[in-house]
Amino acid sequence: MYPRIVVNTEKFKENLKFMINECHKRGVSVMGVSKVFCGDENLVQMMEDEGVDFIADSRISNLAKTDTYVPKVLLRLPMISEAEDVVMYSHISLNSELETIKELNNKAKNLDTVHNIILMIDLGDLREGIFEENEILSTVEEILKLKNIKLYGIGTNLTCYGGVIPSKETLEKLINYKNKIENKFKITLDIITGGNSSNIPLMMENEMPKGINNLRLGEILVLGRETAFGNFLDSMHDDVFTLYAEVIEVKIKPSVPVGDIGMNAFGKVPSFNDKGDIVRAILAIGQQDVDYRELVSEEGIDLIGSSSDHIIADVTKYEGKIKVGNVIKFKLTYASILSLFTSQYVGIYYE
Repeated sequence: MYPRIVVNTEKFKENLKFMINECHKRGVSVMGVSKVFCGDENLVQMMEDEGVDFIADSRISNLAKTDTYVPKVLLRLPMISEAEDVVMYSHISLNSELETIKELNNKAKNLDTVHNIILMIDLGDLREGIFEENEILSTVEEILKLKNIKLYGIGTNLTCYGGVIPSKETLEKLINYKNKIENKFKITLDIITGGNSSNIPLMMENEMPKGINNLRLGEILVLGRETAFGNFLDSMHDDVFTLYAEVIEVKIKPSVPVGDIGMNAFGKVPSFNDKGDIVRAILAIGQQDVDYRELVSEEGIDLIGSSSDHIIADVTKYEGKIKVGNVIKFKLTYASILSLFTSQYVGIYYE
């Protein structure tokens, strides 16, 4: 079946082994983030086999289908409407809204269980989390009154929205909050989760503040790339996932459409560079599956556009070499892995 993603399982395992070991020897537990491959059971099993401490995902539907003995963590703040599923299918959830936490408490009471939460603190990236100290402390006070909720720890998120790079100074603020909460309320927080793959440079340089004992890792495991500066680690693989797409047409045509230009299939007015006649190849994959700009051709094939179901390539320099029925392969980015695994029209194969 084409298009297809082929997963190099040995390279994935090697990525897992290396990074989990680097974290563990520094006293940092690992939440292996499965959202990029939509909770694929085979890849989750590999994460489990190689020793991740938690399986984490942004979608409760992915966690619901995940069968694992390690604790499951919901990364995206829960919707109130899914509170019962959150309690049923995750052991821990990240939270910032007291109203939602109270609803989780109600559902946990109904299910005769205790649900663990990590209270998220915004240190400046301006995505999820409580920003003001007074609200942090007052929220903790209210959480501790709830009989079916355990305050398991605190956490923060950096780089995902505002691009704020983790620094020792920034993360020390999280440790300060830990100390204030534990001293004020006479409790012990089990986990201080300091961020994601963007924390890796700081951790590898042994500059991450003592007390940060967990990271939520996705991109570094699947692509071998930290996300603070976009650097690939020498000891890891960036080609765990490869896309193969089939050519369904090869024709010499103008490089600029003929006629008046209006909106394309996505309501945008496109523009074109006139290069004269070119050899155009159409691939049987489109915007519904992946953004063509997130595909990396190892052969240097120039992808020039797409519609819902087609990607168009300029293969002029390969004239006569690329034919109908040929299969073209691409390296992937984090964004393209995410969208391709989401598409029901893309096959998943393992080698």
